[in-house]
Amino acid sequence: MNTEQLIYTLALQHVPNIGDITAKKLIKSCGSAEAVLKEKKQNLLKIDGIGSATISDLFNSSHIVAAENEIKFIEDNNIACLYFMDNDYPERLKHCIDGPIVLFQSGNINLKEKRIISIVGARKITTYGIAFCEKLVEELAVFNLVIVSGFAYGTDITAQKAALQHNLQTIGCLAHGLNQIYPKTHKKYMVDVEKHGGFFTDFWSTDVFDRTNFLKRNRIIAGLSEATVVIESAEKGGSLVTADIASSYNRDVFAVPGRTTDLQSVGCNNLIKYQKAHALTTPLDIPYILNWQLEGEKKPAVQKQLFVELDTTEKVIYNYLKENEKQQLDVIAINCNLPIFKVSSTLLNMELKGVIRPLPGKLFEVI
Repeated sequence: MNTEQLIYTLALQHVPNIGDITAKKLIKSCGSAEAVLKEKKQNLLKIDGIGSATISDLFNSSHIVAAENEIKFIEDNNIACLYFMDNDYPERLKHCIDGPIVLFQSGNINLKEKRIISIVGARKITTYGIAFCEKLVEELAVFNLVIVSGFAYGTDITAQKAALQHNLQTIGCLAHGLNQIYPKTHKKYMVDVEKHGGFFTDFWSTDVFDRTNFLKRNRIIAGLSEATVVIESAEKGGSLVTADIASSYNRDVFAVPGRTTDLQSVGCNNLIKYQKAHALTTPLDIPYILNWQLEGEKKPAVQKQLFVELDTTEKVIYNYLKENEKQQLDVIAINCNLPIFKVSSTLLNMELKGVIRPLPGKLFEVI
């Protein structure tokens, strides 16, 4: 987008009471951010879900002034601005309803045809967590994946340093503008990260750094990736929020189980216990569940048994999948009029019989 269009888009982003979901609704209704800001108030109020309180400050000229000032910072610091409707905007993030309308980028990020996972976890990571995280990145490096994290203490920086060690791209999603870095002790890693990846944020250089920013930042960590991995977590923590967001985006979540007596494993154990995450006991669980293959590697031929006997429930699910192709577990349950727990166990049995297979995104299809 050109500079004028970017100014209007940033101005819209700057308006209080208008978040990304509402901004996208307005843009799609009017055609552009410029059209939104030039539209008559009575016409905007006709848009479903738009009330007078939402747009009460929309036409304040201070938003254009603020956007023009931010443009100067962006240009002076060679920052890329990715608009949510453009081709260079991260593909997976396009499918997130609350993805930012503008994403700021520094560095040399290339996400084209890349496998991407997010790795999050405790800031006070244990030696066990560090060892598992480093082994995870080391063994998955053959897939030339991208490692996304939050560039924070503990798990985040462990994962990103491991990515650099194995010449993988790594992306730090920041909870502040690109005019600063938190924590300051991680400034020494910035050059290497920008050389082998970079940073994303939707915060401005003028935004006040606040701890609540981390929660907003977490949606970008979850949205960029095919799957989110939680290495360690206490009973409550930001990484669990990221896992919940990833799940809401219908992305796979993995959690590393730990001893029941370890406080930093309570969160991961609960994710597994409540079936919110796959148990990650070995790095190879990820390519298996996500159905990854190495470049040039042929997909192993599946020998489907002839005359496989299916029970009544299996036949219902098999016929549904055969007619509707790839479907998610909960969709199968609804359309086959079966409880989810029954569908889950039946799908496992059918997989063992070689008649269906799991796919990324919690999908299943007939072989």
